[in-house]
Amino acid sequence: MKTTVGSLLLSAGIATANPLAPRSSGVQGFDISSYQGTVDFSGAYSSGARFVIIKATEGTSYIDSDFSSHYDGATSAGLIRGGYHFAHPDEGSGADQATYFLDNGGGWTNDGQTLPGMLDIEYNPDGSECYGLSASDMVSWISDFGETYNSKTGRYPMIYSTADWWSTCTGDSTDFSTNYPLVLAQYASSISTVPGGWPYQSFWQNADSYTYGGDSDIWNGDSDSLSTFAKG
Repeated sequence: MKTTVGSLLLSAGIATANPLAPRSSGVQGFDISSYQGTVDFSGAYSSGARFVIIKATEGTSYIDSDFSSHYDGATSAGLIRGGYHFAHPDEGSGADQATYFLDNGGGWTNDGQTLPGMLDIEYNPDGSECYGLSASDMVSWISDFGETYNSKTGRYPMIYSTADWWSTCTGDSTDFSTNYPLVLAQYASSISTVPGGWPYQSFWQNADSYTYGGDSDIWNGDSDSLSTFAKG
């Protein structure tokens, strides 16, 4: 997952618990994996960051070696944190990968400091862009993952993707726009395209670097609405 800080132009609105409700401001955060190694969580918090999304698993056989230390470090620094799963739809069912994610750090609790898990579904790093699946089969795979996650946590996972991949590999499906918060990857100073019928993104990965480690993400709201979202 490629994951800076830029100007964010947002529509006015009221902060609510609805993950798709309009937001009125932005909050800095970031995402990381073992690629980053040591991360300055306290420095990030002091600079204004309030959340971090941490790689936990990939496919059905990979657990990020730094997930536990990253999670503990983020917790100690006071950051809202959560895990993400890098999907490999060619390596097992959505249900199997959701279960693997949940068994290895991807769960959610309503303690106000835990984000719902995130499904990182994007370009295949090892082969066919869409993992050999048709658009309808990809939509079914994502639904299998999401429904499994929801059945075990009471929350639908966030979905991370790009507008291009989503259009190409799901046929720009609108099936997830009501219940699944969107984490949109688009490296720019403003957002040009929101895919899949989502009225806007919940989080925006706006660059592939962040001063204190990892990639930059922006929550589409203020700190209070971020806390409300985390609590569910």
